[in-house]
Amino acid sequence: MCDPSEPPLKLSPRCRSTSTCAWSASRISRSSSGTVTIPTARTAAPRTCASSSPSSRLTAPPSNRASALPVAVVAAVRVAATELAAFGAEVAGCTKCRLAEGRTQVVFGVGDPTADLMFVGEAPGFHEDQQGKPFVGQAGKLLDKLLAGIGLERDQVYVANVLKCRPPGNRDPQPDEIEACEGHLFRQISLIEPKVVATLGNFATKLLSGKPTGITRVHGAEQKATLGGRRVLLYPLYHPAAALYTPAMLRVLEEDFRRLPDLLGGAIEEPEPMLATLAPEPAVQLGLF
Repeated sequence: MCDPSEPPLKLSPRCRSTSTCAWSASRISRSSSGTVTIPTARTAAPRTCASSSPSSRLTAPPSNRASALPVAVVAAVRVAATELAAFGAEVAGCTKCRLAEGRTQVVFGVGDPTADLMFVGEAPGFHEDQQGKPFVGQAGKLLDKLLAGIGLERDQVYVANVLKCRPPGNRDPQPDEIEACEGHLFRQISLIEPKVVATLGNFATKLLSGKPTGITRVHGAEQKATLGGRRVLLYPLYHPAAALYTPAMLRVLEEDFRRLPDLLGGAIEEPEPMLATLAPEPAVQLGLF
């Protein structure tokens, strides 16, 4: 769970397809909203539904986004940031479990509040607890390199964890801690409305899939799921921390990452009407693998 303090790894060479580059270019403008740890900004306007086609998403260069994008789209982005900001402020005072006693601060999440791609890790480590942002250590650097390999940057996706507070000594999350915190994650997913939710490691995968199957068996195999009242593609991946010391696992992680552009470019079903979002069973504690 904790980000090891090893020197940064170099990813093996890869070939990017034309479709990957084209998809990346169509997403570049999404980063102009900047990194949002707890987003701010307020513009009262209804949130709109974007087209399922990546090419119809925000395509203006970041430098002139405000003037080039439709007013409704700009308003939707601002409202999304505002809603997430309000929820982040609420979670910052959470005392639902014992982890609140030893934390420096809540690590809510960071990235584009309207991202199509959301990553969910395990829990904050030492550096995350100090800085208030997820994935800032060596595992975070590897995540950034993996994103760069498919033409993305951190501020074009959203990154969060199952737990918002650091467990003592970077130990594994306990079932009761996951149960206390899972509502925050489901609410984040509901507000961000991602198209693909990539789970990093066992804890996130088991929680969001509602199944006990370990990451070794399900990594790289997408599955449809209803999260936050929406139909999404759940895409299990090895946790970057697990790949830092294992070259073979790093190669597998790279291969699984290469599928993300195709998953993001595929058709997605409209959200299913739900009276309430049902939380999966608490995750089984089995570590990163």
